[in-house]
Amino acid sequence: MAAKVGVLLCGCGYLDGSEITEAVSLLIALDKRGAQIECFAPDAPQADVVDHAAKTSEANSRNMLNEAARIARSRIQPLSQADASQLDALVIPGGFGAAKNLCDFAAKGAQCTVRPDVARLLQAMHAAKKPIGLACIAPVLAAAVFGKLNLKPTITIGTDKGVADAIQTLGGIHRDTSPADICVDDANKLVTTPCYMNDVGAYTVFQGADKMVEAVLKLMGTR
Repeated sequence: MAAKVGVLLCGCGYLDGSEITEAVSLLIALDKRGAQIECFAPDAPQADVVDHAAKTSEANSRNMLNEAARIARSRIQPLSQADASQLDALVIPGGFGAAKNLCDFAAKGAQCTVRPDVARLLQAMHAAKKPIGLACIAPVLAAAVFGKLNLKPTITIGTDKGVADAIQTLGGIHRDTSPADICVDDANKLVTTPCYMNDVGAYTVFQGADKMVEAVLKLMGTR
């Protein structure tokens, strides 16, 4: 039976939503392995909206679910419908949206809080011993949620010292990795990869995402 994997998105575009190359790389890696993909996003406004050409803020509002539907080709559900008991694994791409919309790390750093619906899903997946993969900046979600529970999540965002220090403050353990490498925390069933936390090309991002998905699916067999 095909693995049913949730993909948590939060908009469309690296400056205010999910990073598109990372999200698509994860979708391709999952599809390559025959996974059944279930995309989700919060049905709520983005924290902000950025003109990606000018890299300036816009005054209008956009909905995370509506925007993420662009990546998911309209096959997406509200995060409120995500049920850990119906999923075998969960993966989350990065992009500033992960640090603005799914939590407020972009504004508050190590003092951040995670959206309650996101925290609940992460906790439910962990309690059911189901693996979670997080790319780019998204690993801070694991640090914020599982660090508070003293689970000492071991994760990577690459080699960015400022973010690594914040992860340690949140109760996580950071491991430096190269751009296309992964960090596997067997105890907490977490797999993380840096992706665009580095100045790299799209193929390097895909390599990391592909390795991450492979490791996530392998962890499914160790429940």
